[in-house]
Amino acid sequence: MSLPDAVAELVSDGDSVALEGFTHLIPFAAGHEIIRQGRRELELIRMTPDLLYDQMIGMGVARRLVFSYGGNPGVGGLHRFRDAIEKGWPHPIEIEEHSHAGMANRYAAGAAEMPCAVMRGYVGTDLMSKTSVAEISCPFTGERLVAVPALRPDLAIVHAQEADREGNVQLWGIPGVQKEAVLAAQRSLVTVERIVDELELRPGGIVIPGWVIDAVAEVPGGSRPSYSLGITDRDNDFYKFWDKLSRDRDQFTDWMYANVLGKEVPAT
Repeated sequence: MSLPDAVAELVSDGDSVALEGFTHLIPFAAGHEIIRQGRRELELIRMTPDLLYDQMIGMGVARRLVFSYGGNPGVGGLHRFRDAIEKGWPHPIEIEEHSHAGMANRYAAGAAEMPCAVMRGYVGTDLMSKTSVAEISCPFTGERLVAVPALRPDLAIVHAQEADREGNVQLWGIPGVQKEAVLAAQRSLVTVERIVDELELRPGGIVIPGWVIDAVAEVPGGSRPSYSLGITDRDNDFYKFWDKLSRDRDQFTDWMYANVLGKEVPAT
């Protein structure tokens, strides 16, 4: 499908949506299309919100964020994210914070159709009283452990390097939780750099079979300013540029309208 058609069909106001990809293969193009189509009240789920969620929050897409580590990797904080939490601009958002390990285990539980995952972690931190985890005791050893609830998003969106004409997808590089997110979600959309006649299996590659994917959209450069290993490079300068630009509401709004929406900011 085309990306606009896929977003129109699969994303509805109020959905819980996970746009995953850890450091690379971040589905920026799909997130931008969600912004362009004016979706609202989304519960956004992601291990590291990154610049993409900063943009989506600043454009009023999100009502809630489920995450671990809200930052601009290698640079600092996310200023639109912080503005929404501290000052309610453009409107207040709810947050549910976890550790990286907690989020990964939550996706794994959802992918396995289990209600929760059991792990070591959280105990002794203030996250125990501020997020959705529960302390339990191992029935065999009595060890103090933590149960984290499964993540089952309405929709998972990931980016990958390629898909074949049967809809099977392959990604390689930093694996992240793309596979688990797709398997855990009720619906899934994968954007890819290219469509090939046949997947050439790669060392460390992950193949997600077409039967668990609802739509594939060919979107070259769909992870920029992040990268797709072996095809595109990470735009490190943009990450530094974003740190300065996103501090100011008006500059942020002007840039998003010009570069994502492709129109002028409406007069107030």
